[in-house]
This record gives sequence, C-alpha cells and structure tokens, in this order.
Amino acid sequence: MGTVDRGLTHVALPVTDIDASIEFYRRYADMDVVHRRRDDETGTTVVWISDRTRPFVVVLIEQAAISHALGGFAHLGVGCPSREEVDRRCDAARREGRDVLGPLDSGYPVGYWAIVPDPDGHNLELSHGQEVGLAVERAAIEASARGVRYPEQERPGPERPGP
Repeated sequence: MGTVDRGLTHVALPVTDIDASIEFYRRYADMDVVHRRRDDETGTTVVWISDRTRPFVVVLIEQAAISHALGGFAHLGVGCPSREEVDRRCDAARREGRDVLGPLDSGYPVGYWAIVPDPDGHNLELSHGQEVGLAVERAAIEASARGVRYPEQERPGPERPGP
C-alpha cells in the first residue's frame, strides 16, 4: 500500500475534446496520461495527466460545453528548461493558429514567460527562470529555523516508525 496523498494533488479542468486536450498538454507541458476512466453512471470521460516530476496531476473532465475557462490572469504554469524552449513552443503554437501572448521578460522573480491558450481557452503559461522550487525550499528552511513543524513532520509513516 502506498502513502496517503497530502497537500495539493490536482487541479481539474473541464474540456470539450479530451483527446485534443491530451495532445495539447503533451506537446506544450510535457504531460502524459497516468489514469483514464469513463464514469458508468454519467458517461463522462476523466483523464489524469502528469509530467511525472511530482505527485500532482491535472484532471481533464470531458463535458459538452465549457461555461468558464482559465482566462485573464488565471492560468496553469509550466517551467521550461530554457528561454529557447519557451520560444520554440510559442512558435509551434502560432503555427497552429493559437493566439499567443509573449514571450515577455519580466525579470526576477517572474522570469521569461508566455501564455498559450489550450483548445478550450484555458491559459497555459510557459516560463523559464521563475525559481518556484527554490522559493519553496527557502521558505521551508526559514520555517524550520523558526521551529515551525508541519503535520507531515509529526506523524509516523513508513520511513519514520512511531514509538
């Protein structure tokens, strides 16, 4: 038996064409299907996609219509390995006829970024240089130095046997 999931595990997005969405997120966010099912009662197809770098998935839920998309400043963000990779993905999106915003360089801590809409109009941010992981590590170190303990640190688990 695996460990119990804790913390943020997923974000769910309604989509109208599950296969087009899977292909979009594979191409632009390096995400692949890790789970797929069809609900017997509703007939709804549900897919979990992940970049397999952490225990987090985007849940795609197929629906006939989308009443609200992640637009404006609402978006999913994906870090790219280089500015050139952000540029390459933006160029590919433009060739597909997508309305790409950027890329723009907003300096630290925002970095180099662009917005590419998915097939349903949900915004995907492609970025390089945001250092989100580093900011989280620093915050954890600072909290530990202040004596802050998180619930995970206090519960026994497979790697930390209890008394």
